[in-house]
Amino acid sequence: MLLALAAMPAAAQTVIDVSPDGPLHTPTEARDRARSLRKTGAAGTLTIRLHAGTYALSESLVLTSEDSDTVWEAAPGQRVVISGGRRITGWQKSKTAVWTASAGEPYFHQLFVSGRRAQRARTPTFGFFRIDGPSSQDKPFLLKYRGSDIKPEWAEAGDVEVVALLAWADIRMPIVKVDEANHAATLTLDPRPSNREANARYWIENAADALDFPGEWYLDRKTGVVSYWPLPGEDLAREEVIAPTTTQLVRLEGAPESGQFVRKVVFRNLEFAYADWTMGPTGYADMQASILTAPTAFEAVGAEECAIDHCAFRQIGGYAIWFGRGSKRNRITANEIGDIGGGGVKIGEVTRRPNDAEQCRENVVADNHIHNLGQVFPPAVGIWVGQSSGNTLAHNHIHDLYYTAISVGWTWGYGPHLGYGNIVEFNHLHNVGKEMLSDMGGIYTLGLQRGSVLRNNLIHDVAAFTYGGWGIYPDEGTSEMLIENNVVYRCKHAGFHQHYGRENIVRNNIFAMNGMYELMRSRSEPHLSFTFERNIVYFDQGRLLGSNWALTAGPAAPTTGKFDTGQKPDTSAPGYKFNHNVYYDLRGPDIRFAGRTPAEWRQLGQDLESRVADPLFVNAANFDFRLQAGSPALAMGFRQIDVSTVGPRVAPGPAR
Repeated sequence: MLLALAAMPAAAQTVIDVSPDGPLHTPTEARDRARSLRKTGAAGTLTIRLHAGTYALSESLVLTSEDSDTVWEAAPGQRVVISGGRRITGWQKSKTAVWTASAGEPYFHQLFVSGRRAQRARTPTFGFFRIDGPSSQDKPFLLKYRGSDIKPEWAEAGDVEVVALLAWADIRMPIVKVDEANHAATLTLDPRPSNREANARYWIENAADALDFPGEWYLDRKTGVVSYWPLPGEDLAREEVIAPTTTQLVRLEGAPESGQFVRKVVFRNLEFAYADWTMGPTGYADMQASILTAPTAFEAVGAEECAIDHCAFRQIGGYAIWFGRGSKRNRITANEIGDIGGGGVKIGEVTRRPNDAEQCRENVVADNHIHNLGQVFPPAVGIWVGQSSGNTLAHNHIHDLYYTAISVGWTWGYGPHLGYGNIVEFNHLHNVGKEMLSDMGGIYTLGLQRGSVLRNNLIHDVAAFTYGGWGIYPDEGTSEMLIENNVVYRCKHAGFHQHYGRENIVRNNIFAMNGMYELMRSRSEPHLSFTFERNIVYFDQGRLLGSNWALTAGPAAPTTGKFDTGQKPDTSAPGYKFNHNVYYDLRGPDIRFAGRTPAEWRQLGQDLESRVADPLFVNAANFDFRLQAGSPALAMGFRQIDVSTVGPRVAPGPAR
């Protein structure tokens, strides 16, 4: 029997029960009841306890500063789903294999059949078309297509979309005009300068005639009829078909600029499901990581000391969680985040906020299982940290996504930056990239990283499409960062790649059995790029060093304002320092350091006390990189790396 709140004095109301059977049967009603109780004198923390069932939202649940000090939780042992979807019923089988139903409004972009993400009508059904030649820099985007890959009637339809993969980003735009004579399709928007790739892959989505394979669906916006071609064994008279119609499920809406914060709100043991994605009528051209293009299901602005703990996020159209402007000391812990259109978690913003109250910092993202991302926005990231400092990303398991697993920083070059003092540790990152996009890392960083540490992470199986499948990737301007005690193996292009930066320390790591190279450096600059010491580099293919290994500093970075270091070249200064490392090539002892023999390398002042020797791993063939007694690496001071503690320390997801 649920608590009858109306019969109790206000002072005793610390628990508000919600049930699909009432008397309170929606989260919004529970929020409003909590507000009323506080206005009549209720003090301390209120608990809103949701009982088993699905709570369908017609609009976002918005919490403000007056909703602080509240716990939202599932009743013990019960499953609670907060849903942004609605069920599509009344399916009729046509004369073909396709079933149809009246979908009504609003328009939606995803369909789930008994929990499975159905494919929006797509051509080609598998694989890709190819742009003919280099991708366009015309304004608006002019796509040169091959043969009859694009049809004139798609432009007439008005909502048929091109999705193209361009290096590390994508575009999604409707087709405006088709010039059959010149095999050219005009899209809606201008490309970004970085949207470049020769013979780039693309596909067509949301064309009526693309509904040509089991598992696909199409929504006719003019008639409101949704069509679906079932998979073998599916009967739409029995299946549960859900269309997400709400883009954002929950919003914590503080006003940090005026000192109003949402404080100490906790969500525990809840499931959040069926949030849609949207893009506007003209589509988008992504910059990087889908930060500016993908929506977020759970967004917080001006949140302090809030928590999302042991929850689940699934069937989401964009990113799952975002703690943005003015959010401090929040915790995102032990959640299951999977089957996501975009990425997992975002912390901070792309904007540097001069006002301390509006800055985002000191948040914790720990013990989460984040997987199967990028189903709509392939460039999305597992965990992204922008202009935000002092955060801890620890013990997360991130896998099966098409771009970077963890990204920290959002300043290209040496300019002002707020992404410092971040700790990334004990994370297990794998099956990253999956040869869909390029220029990515298991861990990717940007800008000044003073006080930031990447340590004790296990990273493997990072595979880019054309280039840039790197394990640890300090990109443009990454500086003053410590990288230690990481194990990185089986990355397509290299275990470590520093584009450019200064005074990073790379020590006591294992880089093993990577693809083209083990280590890469792109740019030589008038300062020390990094120190590489007490590492083990163990390989059986490719080369040890790739790209630019000029020993002395090169010319200053381009003086575009974005990358200007303000320094002049010092050709006497070493561009890097190597020492106390162990190198081993399973193919034989003839190791080369950027074309130099070990003796020639030492004559240049590098690796004076390093060794070329078998490090004596316990079982490298099975990726057991513990060191046996007598290892030359141990004799040189290398510390054993225990990877048994990486990943979540507790079972993620709701407790039952």
